[in-house]
Amino acid sequence: MGGTAGGEDIDQKKAGGIKFNATCTLTKIDEKMVQMILHEYKIFNAEVIFREDSTPDELIDVISGNRVYLPCLYVYNKIDQVSIEEVDRVAHLTSSVVVSCNMKLNLDFLLDCTWQLLSLLRIYTKKPGCAPDFPDPIILRSGANVEHVCHSIHRSIVAVFKYAVVWGKSTKFSPQRVGIHHVMSDEDVIQIVTKK
Repeated sequence: MGGTAGGEDIDQKKAGGIKFNATCTLTKIDEKMVQMILHEYKIFNAEVIFREDSTPDELIDVISGNRVYLPCLYVYNKIDQVSIEEVDRVAHLTSSVVVSCNMKLNLDFLLDCTWQLLSLLRIYTKKPGCAPDFPDPIILRSGANVEHVCHSIHRSIVAVFKYAVVWGKSTKFSPQRVGIHHVMSDEDVIQIVTKK
């Protein structure tokens, strides 16, 4: 059995007892508590490594192996109705954004945070001899390549794909001729060339 979630790794062994290691200072759990939790789950021989300050519940989630941690963003609305001290306190919490929909405060920052958290890319297409289509980008997830761009335009393009010309952060120089497996970056411009 091996498990990981967040910052713990558990590698169950056949012998040798419990070996405990932490690469950071642990404030919520100690070696004795780890051994008690492992013994409760009938694990007597394992190597446990903590890479972040985890809680006992997070360790149990790793042992159970049935939990998935997803990133989240806490959005606090109506900041115009509380004190500036309270707004400042909440704004400094981890993964938190304060907004006021009524007064349209901080909505652009909320949009930027959401965009980054979802790891989205804007890819702009360009026809030969025309300007890029900036008002209508293709939206893809981070790690998308030219093939994903082709599929989002039309499924038949991949069959006749020859090469693509890309302008943007994903290239060493702009423009650059790339193949179908070239990984795209946010706000890249692409022109697809097909076989005749």
